[in-house]
Amino acid sequence: MQTPADNLRALLARGDLITMPCCFDALSAKLIEQEGFGLTFMSGFATSAARIGEPDLGLMSYGEVLDQARNITDAVSIPVIGDGDTGYGNAMNVRRTVAGFAKAGCAAVMIEDQLAPKRCGHTKGKEVVGRDEAFDRIKAAVDAREAGADILILARTDARHQHGLAEAIDRAAKFAELGADILFVEAPKSVDEMRTLCAALPGAKMANIVEGGETPDLTPEELKEIGYQIAAYPLSLMAAAMKAMVETLQLMKAGKPRGDMLMDWPELRQRIGFDAYYEESERYASSKRG
Repeated sequence: MQTPADNLRALLARGDLITMPCCFDALSAKLIEQEGFGLTFMSGFATSAARIGEPDLGLMSYGEVLDQARNITDAVSIPVIGDGDTGYGNAMNVRRTVAGFAKAGCAAVMIEDQLAPKRCGHTKGKEVVGRDEAFDRIKAAVDAREAGADILILARTDARHQHGLAEAIDRAAKFAELGADILFVEAPKSVDEMRTLCAALPGAKMANIVEGGETPDLTPEELKEIGYQIAAYPLSLMAAAMKAMVETLQLMKAGKPRGDMLMDWPELRQRIGFDAYYEESERYASSKRG
């Protein structure tokens, strides 16, 4: 039986660009799978907003993040990448974080080199730790994988913001040397920078497309041509959902019809899983009443 990590390895082995909408809870992950996407990422930004109603500034605890990851992986069959932030402490904490995400059913976990508390990669105030600490985090993550955690390591650097592109490339190259499976240089500011880093770095690379953010919002075809293998969209679903909810609330407050804003009742039930539940429950006489 293939594991989530096996399924992600198989996706990467195809060599195609993987379009990856990011989720923030079990329902958003289900919708991603229902629409035929083969991979999702539990966005730290969106999850912090959805779970605790706070910005992605290191306010969620490891336990809260891991609980959300379990809910998501339980709801879908496609591989899920978890956001492990800075690893929640020193190198030994990183090892525990990686092992925990593996036990939660994640196919990969992202570990980054920001100074704790971390910040969204497209907001102000980002700082990164020194090289030695950054490399220790990735080494510890890889050691956890080698010790038996069946999970891929997505290694992220935010050094572009503070130290420039060359330093970010150097860090990512070392991450690959240490054994990271996927590389992520956050927030390149131009197509030329995207080309430069993809040409310089080995293996699978991820682009992070934040609508209105610092990285150019290129088409999947353009990202593939540049050299990326994963295109993450961390806020698309959250932003769309928030816009729809605010507009619906405004209509409700004004006493106006809301029908055009709403998914119809049969589709709502079907997507959440009522139809599947009723069909399955027919096998058990005592459950037929729901």
